[in-house]
Amino acid sequence: QEQLVESGGGLVQAGGALRLSCAASGRTFSRYIMGWFRQAPGKEREFVAAFMTSDLTDYSDSVKGRFTISRDNDKNTVYLQMNSLKSEDTAVYYCAAGTKWPMRETTRIDYWGQGTQVIVSS
Repeated sequence: QEQLVESGGGLVQAGGALRLSCAASGRTFSRYIMGWFRQAPGKEREFVAAFMTSDLTDYSDSVKGRFTISRDNDKNTVYLQMNSLKSEDTAVYYCAAGTKWPMRETTRIDYWGQGTQVIVSS
């Protein structure tokens, strides 16, 4: 079983950058596809990015070219580098682990983190 803990959220001005981290506590981290979702107030949780291998990643159209997902299996950690942030990126960001690709639907997620808040001020 995996436990996921996010960190790195906060308040940033539009155009700025943040890096989110997600630390996994289980011993089978490397077996999972890792991803990020987000949920803005009053909206459904939506897919942001997923990492299967260094050659196979997936991004939503809204973040492609601005966000980068990466992982370090030695540290049991997945990252989300967020650049050129916009006010519409404001949301709670959730780390996710699953075994199905593509990882674009919440029904494909086996484990969720508790979320970390990102607020982008314009």
